[in-house]
Amino acid sequence: MFELALAGLIAVAAAMAGATALLIRLASEARDRRRAAVAVFLVAMMAEMFFGAWLAVTIPGPSGIVSGLAVSGALMAASAGILVAAPGARDTPAPSGVRRAFYLAAVAACVLVGEGLMAATFDAVTGAAPAAGAAGLTATILSPWFVFTMAAEMGITTVLLWRRLPSALRVVLPLQTVVMVFSPPTLSGGTWTTAAIALGSVAMIAVVVFQMEYLYRHRSLPVGVGRYWLALLAVYGVMMTGLVVWLVYGTAELFAASLVLEMALYVAVVVAPESLAGDRTTTWTDRPGWTTSLLVLVFVAELMMGAALDLQIEPSAYAGQFFVLPVAGAPLAAAYAAFYDGFWFFATVAGSTWFLAMMGAEMGTLVVLKMRESHDGETRVRLGVMLGAYAAFAVFFPSIYYGLAFPTAPGAADTTTVPVLGWSMGIGSAPLAVSVFGVLISTYVAMGVLSALFGRRWVCSVFCTAPTMYQGTTIDAMKRFNHTSPLARKYLSSRLSAVYTTTLGVVMVALVVTSVASYLDTIGAWNVSILGADPSVFLFVLSFSILWYVLFVTIPYAGDYNCVTMGWCYTGIISGAISRIGFFSLRVKDKQVCKDCTTVDCARGCPVGLVDMPGHFRSTGEFRSSKCCGVGGCVNACPYGNLYIHDVRHWLRRRFRLPDVPPTRGTRLPMVSATPSLRASTIPAPGSVSAAAALGVIPQEASAPG
Repeated sequence: MFELALAGLIAVAAAMAGATALLIRLASEARDRRRAAVAVFLVAMMAEMFFGAWLAVTIPGPSGIVSGLAVSGALMAASAGILVAAPGARDTPAPSGVRRAFYLAAVAACVLVGEGLMAATFDAVTGAAPAAGAAGLTATILSPWFVFTMAAEMGITTVLLWRRLPSALRVVLPLQTVVMVFSPPTLSGGTWTTAAIALGSVAMIAVVVFQMEYLYRHRSLPVGVGRYWLALLAVYGVMMTGLVVWLVYGTAELFAASLVLEMALYVAVVVAPESLAGDRTTTWTDRPGWTTSLLVLVFVAELMMGAALDLQIEPSAYAGQFFVLPVAGAPLAAAYAAFYDGFWFFATVAGSTWFLAMMGAEMGTLVVLKMRESHDGETRVRLGVMLGAYAAFAVFFPSIYYGLAFPTAPGAADTTTVPVLGWSMGIGSAPLAVSVFGVLISTYVAMGVLSALFGRRWVCSVFCTAPTMYQGTTIDAMKRFNHTSPLARKYLSSRLSAVYTTTLGVVMVALVVTSVASYLDTIGAWNVSILGADPSVFLFVLSFSILWYVLFVTIPYAGDYNCVTMGWCYTGIISGAISRIGFFSLRVKDKQVCKDCTTVDCARGCPVGLVDMPGHFRSTGEFRSSKCCGVGGCVNACPYGNLYIHDVRHWLRRRFRLPDVPPTRGTRLPMVSATPSLRASTIPAPGSVSAAAALGVIPQEASAPG
């Protein structure tokens, strides 16, 4: 009997989803105020009908049925006033401006209220004990009757309106439906929670990847689409924060609120999809504020998603690691506890395996897309090796291999105390065996040798986790901000400006001081910690688990690849200094090609803003810089295939008289016949920023010393 009743409720819920989807389509097709009023009236009737049903079920005896019918009928009669108040003329324009906003809000509210009342009614029928107040409302929103019915409505509506949807929505809206389906608190049980978190995360990753690639392919973005994407990412940030709160504290109010926000946003978009694809467009690379907002919202959602994955997949390592200090007591003590909890939550999650795996999936997909369009074989190979290095050194070795090889060692959340695995500089304050010093020294020797042979590209373009984040299609396109941001322009060219030198000096002094303090801690000469951590560990965490991400999301202001351009990564600084005197350099096959070229595409293609390289190519045929990280953007950007990256491999070929890089022969420069070749006297002096400005690579006002 119960199974039969349950099947009947499922049928009613399915009918409700289909009917509501049809009404949403009706609301979206309203071209005059009369049709708009009819749409609102019908959607309101659905809610009023279930309000009566809810009263009939929750009030015992015949009085419940009478009350339900009476209240439902009264509400339907009252809502008929919408039709009376609407203008009678068919050609009266549909609501616009503020009235349009009220119209969208009314449709969304009626849909949400109707679904909520249906869920509350069905929960009562199936025996779910209703709760009062906020707890009851949260339980209703998280009910399978609400979540799954809403997801069905979203899917059906998307199909019904498919032809009217702009291309920017045809991927995102179905993914929104998937995210709604996989709401972890909806069903009880560890298996569902784990699967829902994992599959919901995959759907959100797909949303971000699509958005990023769409931006790369469409530099001119409709204003409405831009606003919708920011709103959706903000909702997902709230949703993931609510999920973490639910996993840590067991309260789901914030997550429930995010479901309501997501559905309200969805209804508003599908009722008026044409507003997202209007004539108003904007070039997102000219809007640093909007782009920064996008990156910040993506990162917040990712950080919280990573925390949820950590807690669900590795509870033994991360349960109890977040928010360890109670935010209570005197104001100063409470403020310190809040800062401490926030700092280590940020750092722990940002350095965790599952966060890095998720980031690698997102940004690695953009790298794969970059590989497909690269015409330089060496760049494609390097990008492939880079992805393999990320998978090995960011995910496999620090967590999976470490846990299997050393089962009794500190857990995944404590690997920051393990030399080489968790951090790269300093020795930490824990007692260490003599062999550890040999490992550290060998690491530095290997770093120096690789830097001398291949330049800093081995770390800054292959083995570090940063290049995977920076070298995908969309993030690489943000190198434009290197030439437009007032701050980023201070770091342009290979010249070590005053601001760069200052940054470098502060970083290296901090490295030396914390390393000495760490060593003194180790031998017991003193006992100093920063936020409870060894000084060298704290410097590493601050640099690469906090500062790196802060500067990453502020690329529109700090510039692309800012860990290199600004000189705040001490590993890169050391490697770059060694590479300056090694085999690594950028070279041209034919200097005359560079002298005749007026595009300076090589400088525009450089992600670290080495805008003075054209002058070096024209005068010496070679370019060396401790800032050059060997990404190969200049090689791919050269329209004549005249550039290549030189390292020890080419030296060995010449040493043993093997075939080297083939010269550029028969290159035809189409602009030479119309534009006189640049004479040597007109070539800017190598290393001059003002000269680069004269070539049109950067604005003239950026030529002032930093």
